[in-house]
Amino acid sequence: MDFAARLLAWHAAHGRHDLPWQHDPTPYRVWVSEVMLQQTQVQTVIGYYARFLQRFPTVQALAAAPLDEVLHLWAGLGYYSRARNLHRAAQQVVGAHGGELPLEHATLQSLPGIGRSTAAAILALSGGARHAICDGNVRRVLARVFAIDGAPGSAATQAQLWARAEECTPHTDVAAYTQAIMDLGATLCTRSRPRCAECPVQALCRAHAEGRQAELPAKRARRVRPQRRVYMLVARRGDGAVLLERRPPRGIWGGLWSLPEFPAVDDARQFCARALRTPDLAPRAGAELQHAFTHFDLAITPLHVRCAGEGGVMDGDERLWYNAAQPERIGLPAPVQQLIDDTNR
Repeated sequence: MDFAARLLAWHAAHGRHDLPWQHDPTPYRVWVSEVMLQQTQVQTVIGYYARFLQRFPTVQALAAAPLDEVLHLWAGLGYYSRARNLHRAAQQVVGAHGGELPLEHATLQSLPGIGRSTAAAILALSGGARHAICDGNVRRVLARVFAIDGAPGSAATQAQLWARAEECTPHTDVAAYTQAIMDLGATLCTRSRPRCAECPVQALCRAHAEGRQAELPAKRARRVRPQRRVYMLVARRGDGAVLLERRPPRGIWGGLWSLPEFPAVDDARQFCARALRTPDLAPRAGAELQHAFTHFDLAITPLHVRCAGEGGVMDGDERLWYNAAQPERIGLPAPVQQLIDDTNR
């Protein structure tokens, strides 16, 4: 029995068949799930996916929505460029493709946020079209089964993995196979402590035969994680509203609303003196909050200050007074939401 046949037989008996995006797997529904699942685990995505599809059941609804509302429903999932790209791509689908996701791989891949593997997964899972996928879970399975041990980021290693992915993808039952190989990587062929005794392709796996499961795929060179430190101003009016600023479209938390951020306490003091009516221009520092990003750690020190009257900064396109008691539907990064919640306790 070959690789695909073993996987399909295993998946029929032991795979995941009740994930919400597996029901009515239209290209749009599969697309949303695939984007959410990039670098986010299934159990985390399920709730977000249900809320997102309830509000945006069609690509037309997503395209017509304000970006703030899209980011609001994405808040907490992280990697917010995914949400911005999803929104931009939806507008392109409506504007240039008649409101239907293109079913030609190259055209689909040209949309914002859709790479080669994501485009393949959308077409395979929604319509059974024969396109190989090679996401993180699949790369791990193939690297072990075929003992591909080159540098993980090198073009040569990527070419080997894609060649094996193409070779293993069957000409029938492509949707089931695609789900099967993703499930294998997610549930059995995991990064640490793979459950080889339960693996349907154990007999074909060179890493298992050579006892190299822990070595493959090859690890990326470990880098010392840098730490950044910022100060966030928690400026509160008498009615309890907190001042927020929209972040630039690029960079961390791009396009979301955040507390005003400063590199030093003195910069925050100068902002208070210039822009806020404050009885005391020396903000009070609160407990430091740590937040981990993919490539660095962020240490946030909140600086609390009370504004006299209604505050000196007016609402606008880039600033607003946010009242947690009557919250607007805007995107807030999780640490910022936590700092706001902490001040309301």
